Amino acid sequence: MTEPRPHGSTRPGGRTARTRAAVLAAALEALDTQDFASLTVDLLARRSGVHAATIRRRWRSVEGVISDLLTQHGTATIPIPDTGDLRQDLHAMARAIADFHTAPRNRRLLEGMVAAASRQQGAEEVLREIFARRLRQVAVLLHRAAERGEVPADTDAEGVIAALGAPFYYRLLITRGPLDDELVSSSAETAYLAAVHGVFRTGSTASTGSPNSPDSPTGTGPAAGTARNGGRGHRAGDEAARPHRGRG
Repeated sequence: MTEPRPHGSTRPGGRTARTRAAVLAAALEALDTQDFASLTVDLLARRSGVHAATIRRRWRSVEGVISDLLTQHGTATIPIPDTGDLRQDLHAMARAIADFHTAPRNRRLLEGMVAAASRQQGAEEVLREIFARRLRQVAVLLHRAAERGEVPADTDAEGVIAALGAPFYYRLLITRGPLDDELVSSSAETAYLAAVHGVFRTGSTASTGSPNSPDSPTGTGPAAGTARNGGRGHRAGDEAARPHRGRG
């Protein structure tokens, strides 16, 4: 027996794909000027030219449409920096997160998805998987840093990225404040200093590499890569002890 496809899924090409594209485009455009609470199936039908009954049959509700939209749009458009320096990478990543969510449609998309996740198990699973996948993708910043000897080899890479992003989502969803330069600088610098000082060490070799490898940093904190780097160690050895705010 053929398994039923999830709501909103499509076969490539044809009328099904055009219907999905039209409805998702209508939802994204609506979020430019309206918040999630004001979206209705009838509104999306008028904007997309797709019959409301078709939308209800394919996505069941506005929450279903938003789940599908986040799957397509999500946060994957936020670039992952590669400056060759962890501190600069984290500041650039923080700036990119702030810039992405400053756009009204992106902020409202996140708010809508969180609201949907509180009411529908399917939406909750979509939200969880999207953010888990994104954490895995951005964790490459820490893998590169470990290879350069900037952080201990057993650093929890995803934990560092989660700590970087958490202040933004707290500001967006709880305190409802602006994503300003101070937030960008403080979140990046806090995650950076915690990482280089070993706060995110797991005691395992599975996070960013094997501490027993001759090419991996050993020991605790910012001096971990000294031997491998010919005595240069990590720039954070002395720098990290001093507050540094403003490199973005």
